[in-house]
Amino acid sequence: MAFVSERRVDFPMVDLAKIVYYPRFWDLAHRFYEESWEFSCGMHYRDVLYEKQIGFPLVHSEAHFLHPLSYGDSVRCTITVTRIGNTSVTWHYEFHNQEGTLCWTADQVTVCTDMKEIRKKIPVPDWMREGLGKMRHNED
Repeated sequence: MAFVSERRVDFPMVDLAKIVYYPRFWDLAHRFYEESWEFSCGMHYRDVLYEKQIGFPLVHSEAHFLHPLSYGDSVRCTITVTRIGNTSVTWHYEFHNQEGTLCWTADQVTVCTDMKEIRKKIPVPDWMREGLGKMRHNED
């Protein structure tokens, strides 16, 4: 089941063209990503970082800009997990506006790391694999 959440496009997110400045899409994606941990694993992302001592740095991102978002628009984000590897997770994002128009998509790969030694990959723990499995997208 996909994680779905919504928020408004605020004034600091837009550029002189009055549309969302492109780097803000990744900022929005990360905000939704953080929120998704409560849905999938039942804990705040802060707890994953500080209590579980697990980080998930982004190592790959591909995005498609399909339709602009403007100040005051509502963004509905859908996140699915398309792959859970031994040490990595692949996430798929879709942003729709309030009219249901697909505005942005992204596929992002994060790597599971030990926060005490951030450059050290670690296996995705079973509890996390189970939680993120709730967001699995199966393309059959």
